[in-house]
Amino acid sequence: METIPMQPKSKTRLMTLAAAMATLLGFGTASAQDYTFGWDPRSGDAWVDTWLGDMNRYGSRYRDPFVDEMVRYYGAPRDLVTDLLLNRHWAPGDIYYACAMASVMGRPCRYVVEVWERDHEQGWGAVARSLGIKPGSAEFHRLKKGFVPTYDRWARPITIDSDLQRDFPGRAKGADKQKAAQAGAQSKGKPAQGKGQGKNKNGNSQGSGGKH
Repeated sequence: METIPMQPKSKTRLMTLAAAMATLLGFGTASAQDYTFGWDPRSGDAWVDTWLGDMNRYGSRYRDPFVDEMVRYYGAPRDLVTDLLLNRHWAPGDIYYACAMASVMGRPCRYVVEVWERDHEQGWGAVARSLGIKPGSAEFHRLKKGFVPTYDRWARPITIDSDLQRDFPGRAKGADKQKAAQAGAQSKGKPAQGKGQGKNKNGNSQGSGGKH
C-alpha cells in the first residue's frame, strides 16, 4: 500500500496541537538545561533542595505570583526579579533562595545575586557558609522556616520536615491535606467549616456571619 506524504500544513497543525497538549499537561515547564547555571542547588539540606526544585515548577508556570512574592515579602526589586527570570534565565529556585538569604542577612537581594553569579559552582551550601549562614544556625533555620508561609500564600501544599515540626505543630500530620481539602471546598462554593463552629440552641450555625 502506497504511503501518502503528509502535507506541510498538516505537519504544522500536528506540531501546534502537540505543543498545546504539552502545555496543558505541564510539560512546558523549563528544564535544568534551560537555566543559565543549570540546576544543582547543593544547599546541604535535602528538604531545601526538594522544595527549591518545586519552586522551579511553580515559578516557571505562575510567573506573576512568584515575582509578587519576591517583591512584597522579600524586598527584592521587581525589575531585578523580572530580569533574572525572563532575560537572564535564572532558575526560580535560585532567585527565591538568593532573595530569601538576603532577607535573613538584612542585605539587598542584588548582593546575594552577585555572589551566586560568581560562586555558583560551589553550590548554595558553600555560598551560604561564606555569607555567615551555617547549617544548624538560627539564620539557616529562619531560611528554612520561610518556605512555609510563602507556600501558604501560594496555596501550594508543602511537607514539613522534622526540623520545622516545632514551628508548625500538626502540619506534618496531615494538616496540609486538610487545608487543601478546605480550599477545594471553598472553590466549589462550599464554605469550609472549622472545628470550633457549631450550632446554637435554635439550630442555627454560630459564627461571625450569623444574625444577632
